[in-house]
Amino acid sequence: MTESEIKIALSHLLQGIKQSNGAVIAAEMLKLDEILAQERGRLHPQLVHFLERRSYAKAHLFLGGESDIPVGSCGGRA
Repeated sequence: MTESEIKIALSHLLQGIKQSNGAVIAAEMLKLDEILAQERGRLHPQLVHFLERRSYAKAHLFLGGESDIPVGSCGGRA
């Protein structure tokens, strides 16, 4: 259930960003921060990494089953 909640929050957040909707962005970021704080130990380490660094597009790709997620400045997968 938690990963589906995260995926929904990420979808809403990314849509809010596209629409420049500050209220949606703030609400969904808060929701994601709360989920991460409560469920960190149950989440996949790579998902935790993306959420901690606010790499929300990458987290969304990860939850969508994408295996070829671009490397970021943190030196992720090559």
